[in-house]
Amino acid sequence: MKKSSDSPIILLLSRVISPYIMLFGLYVIFHGHYSPGGGFQGGTMLAASILLIRIAMEEKVYEMQFKKSFDIPLGALGVLIFFGVGLIAMLLGGNFLDHHFLPIDWLAPADVRFMGILFVEVGVGLAVMTILVAIYDNLLEDDDA
Repeated sequence: MKKSSDSPIILLLSRVISPYIMLFGLYVIFHGHYSPGGGFQGGTMLAASILLIRIAMEEKVYEMQFKKSFDIPLGALGVLIFFGVGLIAMLLGGNFLDHHFLPIDWLAPADVRFMGILFVEVGVGLAVMTILVAIYDNLLEDDDA
């Protein structure tokens, strides 16, 4: 069991900085198709904001932010989102991740590509974030088995 930090400066700064890191991580995920960045970089920033709170606070506080039991299921959901976009395109006659074949008929072709890339970026970001947090949680476990 990890103790929280005794320093009020570390506690205050981690509470203040963590939401901004999370907001910037979401920005990188949702604008990854326009600018450098994307799901992997945004997912690592989201994981860093969660891990900052996990390092500074005690367990009952950081469990309110992101429960340990969410790690693996949300990571699997991220992988399924990524794989699902590719599989849907393949089932409708295209190649894997060929966004022109996605069944979003009410949008212009450029917007269909935009939505396909956005779904892929969200899936990758969710998977990267949760798996990095799961690795940290597993390293802290006291189980020697």
